[in-house]
Amino acid sequence: MAAAAVKSIGGRLGVGLRELRIHLCQRSPSSRGVREFIEQHYVTLKKANPDFPILIRECSGIQPKLWARYEFGKEKSIPLSNLSVDEVGKALESVVKSHA
Repeated sequence: MAAAAVKSIGGRLGVGLRELRIHLCQRSPSSRGVREFIEQHYVTLKKANPDFPILIRECSGIQPKLWARYEFGKEKSIPLSNLSVDEVGKALESVVKSHA
């Protein structure tokens, strides 16, 4: 399912969207799905969008969150705590389709 979300996004990350940031903890159980998503899908996403900034921020003890920065500095965040790999993919798809 997450693979389908990544495939549907394809190379469309630069349309209205300026940056993606994923914050997660390296060890906490609440970040497990986010870590697995990055391990399984980051390379595919980055290859499809080589010039688009996708930032991965690891910090001990924080709650995982996806941040999207749009045109004119508008930002949107989605909490990713305790989500599965597929749910993280859906969250990413929703911020790509949304325009703040």
